[in-house]
Amino acid sequence: MRILVVEDDAVLAEGTCESLSKAGYAVDLAETGTQANSLLDAGNYDMVLLDIGLPGMDGFEVLRRLRKHNTSIPVLIISARDDVDFRIYGLDLGADDFMLKPFVLAELHARTRALLRRHVLSERNALSCGALVVDLAAQRASVNGEPIELSIREWDVLVYLLRNLGKVVRKEAIIETLCDWKTDLSVNAIEVYISRLRSKLDSHGINIRTVRGFGYLLDEPSA
Repeated sequence: MRILVVEDDAVLAEGTCESLSKAGYAVDLAETGTQANSLLDAGNYDMVLLDIGLPGMDGFEVLRRLRKHNTSIPVLIISARDDVDFRIYGLDLGADDFMLKPFVLAELHARTRALLRRHVLSERNALSCGALVVDLAAQRASVNGEPIELSIREWDVLVYLLRNLGKVVRKEAIIETLCDWKTDLSVNAIEVYISRLRSKLDSHGINIRTVRGFGYLLDEPSA
């Protein structure tokens, strides 16, 4: 799961990002509303932790722009303002939850897990392509009912391709989805994972095509 933390307080941002990273999330940080807006336009995130009092573009404007293009990504507002009308305004704009500063990290983790859990349950429980079926809840993949063994990275790449079925995806986009800024994952590594997936799927008529100069394409097999 990849999370964008939008926070201009350097100490709070560092502590929050470090805590979430240790919990196993890929975490990116935006310190301004403009930077957050650019990252959301360019990246694929599973959740946003959003401060409101940001320099320049405030958090409400970030949220407003996000909801014009993405109606499902969970947004947790984190603010020092303990004002009912303020919270109502944020929720009406499309936020999913609200936390007051200062907060306890354990509660932040619990709310994060809850929002991500609800988001996953709201998605389709399974993704498919021909005889390939990926059960997101159980984290199992099978072809014609027979399970296939996948490493964690292979699973992540396959799920990303399935969620973009019929679309050409760039290697860089896969890396951005799987990693935060501090994780070293190369284009060569993506090529290795794609090669391994092909070795497990090609014989079943499921082809990951290379679109030269652009990236990869997983398409529905012809009947």
